[in-house]
Amino acid sequence: MAIEIKVPVLPESVADATIATWHVKPGESVSRDQNLVDIETDKVVLEVVAPDDGVISEIIKEEGDTVLQEEAIAKFEAGASGDAKADSSDDKKDDSSNESKKDDKKEEAKSDKEETSSADLDVLSPAVRRLVAEHNLDPKQIPASGKGGRLTKEDVEKFIKDGGASAKSSESKKDSGSAPVSAGLREEKRVPMTRLRKRIAERLVEAQHTAAILTTFNDINMKEVVELRARYKEQFEKVHGTRLGFMSFFVKATVEALKRYPAVNASIDGDDIVYHGFYDIGVAVSSPRGLVVPVLRDADTMSLAEIEAKIREFGEKARDNKLTVEDMTGGTFTISNGGVFGSLMATPIINPPQSAILGMNRMEDRPVVINGEIVIRPMMNVALSYDHRIIDGRESVGFLKTIKEFIEDPARMLLDL
Repeated sequence: MAIEIKVPVLPESVADATIATWHVKPGESVSRDQNLVDIETDKVVLEVVAPDDGVISEIIKEEGDTVLQEEAIAKFEAGASGDAKADSSDDKKDDSSNESKKDDKKEEAKSDKEETSSADLDVLSPAVRRLVAEHNLDPKQIPASGKGGRLTKEDVEKFIKDGGASAKSSESKKDSGSAPVSAGLREEKRVPMTRLRKRIAERLVEAQHTAAILTTFNDINMKEVVELRARYKEQFEKVHGTRLGFMSFFVKATVEALKRYPAVNASIDGDDIVYHGFYDIGVAVSSPRGLVVPVLRDADTMSLAEIEAKIREFGEKARDNKLTVEDMTGGTFTISNGGVFGSLMATPIINPPQSAILGMNRMEDRPVVINGEIVIRPMMNVALSYDHRIIDGRESVGFLKTIKEFIEDPARMLLDL
């Protein structure tokens, strides 16, 4: 019995989605709960799985197509066999000559090649775009096997596996001969934004246009936290099953600072200021699709170990594109750690509708003056970007200073001082 495979119900505020990657082909047998296709939205990648054992009889929507929720994207036959289906299909074919078949194949290959050579990068799926960009390939040189001459992820992977990327590189070097080095450096390529990148761009511009953003800075002496971590990290990991990092200390310090400065934990809704009586802390995480911000719910009730374990879980889910809409919905304040990429000083942009964001940077040994003496200490620059419409300078400076005090004397967080 034929069943329609449909786009799942999309998250609230998401109008449509894009077919990112098909993992099966028409006529291919699949098992129950096998991932058939990845569907990319503005926020997450959704997986659509097989409802039962059977065969994908037809793919209606190809990679790169825009789809709506509950729209049919493929046809599925439960209990059918891919091989049996193929045999049945063969029996129905006309008894044409082998020469005729060869001619048809040549014409089809020629047609596909011509269509591929004229293909625009705009029709490439996100997965194909990523592979092409990573390996610096020209999609027009890759044989396409998709419907209508469309380039598929499998086509690119086969091209790379067969040495196409290396051959392209070698050919480029050979053709250059004794020409100046700069002769081949004026290439450019146009790659459409992914849905997530478009959404990130929209929100960043929205924040710049709607909020009165200012940034205040401070530096933190990390000596106490560094020594505490070095002293207990092995025992901590043995007892709790997760590593002790710096982010959990900053999350705890941030929660304590938010309690003292509630405006930093607030947001604007029309002409009203909404003061949140809970602490859902967003932690910016890098993923293959871009920067995402999963949320630590009720961070004030979490221990250091629980925070570290949850952040690690978010990191793994982001890497595998497994984050859900629930993971990233809400959040009253955000922490972004540019230090993991080597940032020394940066001004983070607010994540609307939040009113502030804390930016961490890399830690480095610097000479500082303590008690009239120049000493070397591990220092970190931190930045607080905030919406000046509801947070004034006194509150912003006081908030950041409170975080500094808690990190420089972490015992205060344990003693609630």
